[in-house]
Order: sequence, then structure tokens, then C-alpha cells
Amino acid sequence: MPSSNPSIVNKKAFFEYHIFDKFTAGIQLTGTEIKSIRQAKISLVDSYCQIINGEAFVKNMNISEYSHGNIYNHDPRRTRKLLLTKREIRKLDTKVKEKGFTLVITRLFISDRGFAKVEIAMAKGKKLYDKRETIKQKDIKRSQED
Repeated sequence: MPSSNPSIVNKKAFFEYHIFDKFTAGIQLTGTEIKSIRQAKISLVDSYCQIINGEAFVKNMNISEYSHGNIYNHDPRRTRKLLLTKREIRKLDTKVKEKGFTLVITRLFISDRGFAKVEIAMAKGKKLYDKRETIKQKDIKRSQED
């Protein structure tokens, strides 16, 4: 039985990118989407954010169809709007226009008030040698725990 307050972490984002600033944003969902999120039927792998016409959107986030959703079910990979202030969007937009920066989703969780929230981060892609270093650090940490 999944937990009532799931927190889904995008482990691939931490491996593929150097993470800088983090922001918490609301996400605009339909009824069957929030029910699937509460059942932890979601994948953040390959999801990213884009800023279009002064609005932030999350693309390629897979929220599985709700099992009891009949004809009102949602499209699993539809584009969803992020709820951020204009100032936050402007700040993110200026950073993204710099060379090499991108917006990735690092975590999705349910807030204390019951709303779905995403944690987005400014990220810069790692080089191959950085990824090797990350693997090496994980192996050292694992060997110290044994």
C-alpha cells in the first residue's frame, strides 16, 4: 500500500546535472491526475520545465492513468502548467537564457494542505568525468557504511 503523502525524487536529475537554485511550485492538475499522484503512480525521469510567453510549463512528466477513471481519464504525458509568481518566472527565464542552464524537476510531493507541489531546480549538465566522480563518491559512501 503506497503512503498517503508520496514524495517522488528524480534521482536521474541529480546524476545528470549539477543542481543550483531550487524553487517550489504548484502544479495545475485535473481530478484523475491528483488521484494517481496520491497512489505514487508517477515518473519524473526525462521531465523538464520550459518558460513560454511568461508562463512555466512542465513537459514529459508521466502521471499514469487512474485505474477507476473511465472516460474522464487524463493524457499521461500532457503539458502541465506550473504555478509560480511573475518574479520567480522572470528570474528563471533570465538564468535559462544563459549558456548551459536548464530547468529540471527534482521532486514531487503533496504539501501539508493536500496540494501537489514540484521542486524545480536550475541545473547545468555534467560532463562524463563528473558523472564518474559521482559514481566514485557513492561507492566510497557505500563501503564506509558496511
